[in-house]
Amino acid sequence: MSVTADETTVETRPPAVVAKLPAPVLPPPRRATRSWASGLAQGLQTALDHRRTFLLWPYAMVAGLIAWAASPFEPDWLALVAAGALLALIALLSVHRLGRLRLVGIAIAFWLGLALLPLHSALFGTPMLARATYGTYEMRVDEILSEVESGLRVIVSAIAPQGQARDPGVRRARLVVADAGDLAPGDIVRAPVRFYPVPGPVVPNGHDTQFHAFFDGIGAYGNTTDTVERVATGAAGAPDRVIDGIRRGIADRIETHLQPPAAGIARALITGDQSAVPEQARETMATAGLAHVLSVSGLHLTIVAGLVLVTLRVGLAPFSALHGIVSVKRIAAAGAVLAALAYFAISGGNVAALRSTIMLVLILGAVIFGRRALTMRNVAIAALIVISTDPASVFRPSFQLSFAAVVALIAAWELMRPPDDGKRSIPSRILGYLWGIVLTSLVAGAATLLFSIYHFQQTSPLGVLGNLFSLPLVGFVMMPAAVIGTLLMPLGWEGPALAVMGWSIDRMLDLGQLVAGWSGGLDYSPLLAPLALGIGLIAFAWFTFVPTWHRLLAPALAIPAVLLLALDHPPDVLIADTTQAVAMRTDNGLALVAGKSDSFAVDVWRETYSDPIEAGSPMRCDSLGCFGGSPRGFTVAIVRDTAAFHEDCAAADLVIMRARAPGTCAATAIDADTLTAGGVHWLRWDAGRADFEVRPAIPAVRRPWRAEPP
Repeated sequence: MSVTADETTVETRPPAVVAKLPAPVLPPPRRATRSWASGLAQGLQTALDHRRTFLLWPYAMVAGLIAWAASPFEPDWLALVAAGALLALIALLSVHRLGRLRLVGIAIAFWLGLALLPLHSALFGTPMLARATYGTYEMRVDEILSEVESGLRVIVSAIAPQGQARDPGVRRARLVVADAGDLAPGDIVRAPVRFYPVPGPVVPNGHDTQFHAFFDGIGAYGNTTDTVERVATGAAGAPDRVIDGIRRGIADRIETHLQPPAAGIARALITGDQSAVPEQARETMATAGLAHVLSVSGLHLTIVAGLVLVTLRVGLAPFSALHGIVSVKRIAAAGAVLAALAYFAISGGNVAALRSTIMLVLILGAVIFGRRALTMRNVAIAALIVISTDPASVFRPSFQLSFAAVVALIAAWELMRPPDDGKRSIPSRILGYLWGIVLTSLVAGAATLLFSIYHFQQTSPLGVLGNLFSLPLVGFVMMPAAVIGTLLMPLGWEGPALAVMGWSIDRMLDLGQLVAGWSGGLDYSPLLAPLALGIGLIAFAWFTFVPTWHRLLAPALAIPAVLLLALDHPPDVLIADTTQAVAMRTDNGLALVAGKSDSFAVDVWRETYSDPIEAGSPMRCDSLGCFGGSPRGFTVAIVRDTAAFHEDCAAADLVIMRARAPGTCAATAIDADTLTAGGVHWLRWDAGRADFEVRPAIPAVRRPWRAEPP
C-alpha cells in the first residue's frame, strides 16, 4: 500500500499521541484585508483606465508654482528650458509606453508650474516703488475698482511726471482719488499725487500684497492730494468704459430704490462691488455660513444661466416649426452661455466668477454639442485655464476655496449620483431640494474648512442651518428679482423687482442673525502653519484622482496629519514695521504696549490671532524708553533714545528700537534696518532656550516683487 509521507507520519503515531496533539493554530482570515486592498487596487486601475491622470495636472502645476514661489532665488531660464527639452524628449520616447507617458505628463505639468510665474513676471511684472514720491502726474485711468469714503479707488497707467516730479518708474499704480467726479476708464487725468510703496504682509505667511500687486503690474499705491483735472476723455465705445458705465448705472439705480445694508448687498450680488456692504452685515453672514453669497461665484452664475435656460426653453417650446430645424434645448443653452458671459462682465470678474463662468461654458457647451456635462474633467480644464492665465491667483483664498468646493461637490455627486427623478412627486422633489442644500452645505463646508481656518481663522459651525434657511430665499426670490430688475433698468421699471430683492436681503440677514446667535461659543479656529495647505493639496489630488469610495481616505488621513504636523502657535510679541505698534503677551492675552489701537496692522492682528489686543501697557516709561516684563518670563525694552541702547541690551531679553542700532546687542534686537528688511516681526519666547523664535513677515530673499530698501 503506497501512502504519502504525511499519511505515513499520522498513521504510524500511537492513537493516544494523536489524541493529545493540540489543534493546529491557523492564521486569522485575511479576506477582509485582501478585499479592501484589492478594492483599492481596482479603484486605482479604474482611474488609470479612465485616463484620470489628466485630473492631476492642475495639482502638479500648483506644486510647481509653490516650489518656484518658495525658492530663495530666481530660477535660471537656461535650466528651465533645458529641463523642458529633456521632458519633451522623454515624452517622445515614451509614446508607446502608456504608464511612463502618464508620469511624464505629470512631470511636464510640474515644469509648466515652475515656468509660469517667471513667464508672467517678464510679461506683466513691474518695478516696485521703494520710497515715497510726490508731485504732479499725468496718467490714464484703466479701471474703477470701488467707491470708498475718501473717494474712488482706481488703477492708473502711463504715469508721466510733470515739472520737477520724480518718475515712480512703475507700470501701473492703485490710487484713491478724492473728488473724482465722473471719471471712467480711458480718461487721461492730471493731479498732484503722493505715491508710496505697496505694503508688505502684516503677519508672517499672511496675504502678500506686494506679490499679488507685482503680478497685476501694480508697483505703487497712492492718493491724490488736490483737485483732479481731466485732460482727455476716453473713447465712448471702448468695452471697458461701456461695462464700467453699466456697472455704475446699476449701482445708482440700486441706491435709489434700496437702503443700507440691503443696497450694499444688492450691489455685491449684481456688480460684484462689496465696498458698500456694512461690516456688521458681513460678519453676520460669515458666522452664519453665508459669506459665499456676497461673492459672485457658481451659485449666482448658475441661477442666472438657469433662469435664462428655462425661460428660453419654455418660451420657444410652442414654436413647433423651430423644432424641426434646431434643438430648442441647444438654443436655450447658447442663450444661457451669453447670459453667463454678460453677468461675468458686469460682476467685476473675480477668480471664483471666472472659474464658474468657465465651468458653465464647458457644461452648457457640452449640452450644445450633446456631450456629458458635469464631470471632473471639466473642473480640471477650468483649473488649467485659470492657472495658465493668472498663476498668482493660486495663492489667493478665492481660488483655493472655489476649486475645493467644486471638486468636493462633483466628487460627492460621482459617489452618490441620484437616480432619474422624472416620476417623483412634487413633495418628494421639494424634500430632495432641501436635502440637496443640506448635503451641498456639508460637503462644501467640509472641503473649504481647512482654507477658511488658514486664511481667515473663521469657521461657521451652524453654516448648514444658515444655508438651509437662506438658500431657498436666494435661489427663488433674491437672484430672480435681481435678474428681472437688471433687465428692466433700461425701461426704468426696476423698482418693484428691486423692492422684492431688498425684502429678501433683509429676511436673509434676519435669518443670518438668528443662526449667528445660535453659533455663539461654538466657533474654534486653530492657527495653522503653511504645511496645512500642502497636506490639503495632496489630499485633494488623491480625492480627485480616485473615483471609488477609497477617495475618502484622503480627508480621513489629512485631519490627523494637520493636527499632528501643521498646528501653529500664537506670538508673544508683534512689532509693526511702518507704525509704532507693539503688542506683548500679558495675563489677559496680547496687549498693545505702543502705537495706536485703530491702525490697520493691529486690526489684522486682532482678526488673525482672535485676540482683542486692547491698550494696557504693563511697561514703565521715561524719556529714554520703556521697560516691562511678560508673565511668559521675558522682558522687553522699547528704546527711544540711543543713549539707553546698551543699558537696555544688558537688562532685557528683547530690545526694540525704531532708529538704527548704534552697536551690537546681547539680547534679541529689532531695529530700523531689521524692520525695513523684514517688515512686521512675530516673536515667541522659548523658555527652554531662554531666547526668541523670530519670524519676519518678509522672508530674507530677493525676489522681483520686493523693492530694494532705500
